[in-house]
Amino acid sequence: MMTAVRVFEGQDLRAHFPDLHSVYVDAFCAPPWNEDKERAVEFTGRLSDSIRRPGFRAAVAFAGSEVVGFATGWTTLAPFPTDRCYPQASAGLGVERTVEWLCGAREIDELAVRPAAQGTGLAAGLLTAVSADAADGRSWLLTSVRSTRAMSFYRRQGWTQATHPSPDGKGIVVFLGPRHPARTLAARPL
Repeated sequence: MMTAVRVFEGQDLRAHFPDLHSVYVDAFCAPPWNEDKERAVEFTGRLSDSIRRPGFRAAVAFAGSEVVGFATGWTTLAPFPTDRCYPQASAGLGVERTVEWLCGAREIDELAVRPAAQGTGLAAGLLTAVSADAADGRSWLLTSVRSTRAMSFYRRQGWTQATHPSPDGKGIVVFLGPRHPARTLAARPL
């Protein structure tokens, strides 16, 4: 079945919250993420706050009437946030680069595709749709080093890894979008 990607920029997304929750569970409550169901409930709560953020944008993939994937993002405001995994990102980049490279840029918060739709190019389409209108091409995201598959995916899409945590299988990394002007300034891995 053909999929169609639809972009949302506000409250209209609420009608799809139950479907987005279901996709989140399918994508993140299995390896390598192994999140519990409570985290999926937290995601839906966060999404209620997220749709009110400046620059919020969501791309939702439909196969017929079924939601099979989504991506969300918004503009990262200054001062740089200090909750969730943000302190790790700032520590990896340093304060100056964090402010210069990430504040004011489109932050991709979530990207999820149902397992049955993985490997079809859908995730790439969602990532492009949610970041396409980023001012000056400035988009970025965080991901865990636990998922080498996710990290490989972002590299194949032209994203540049900008932080390089110790290779102990823990931590997060910052990726800069393919049109981000600082991507050529990012430190290369050793």
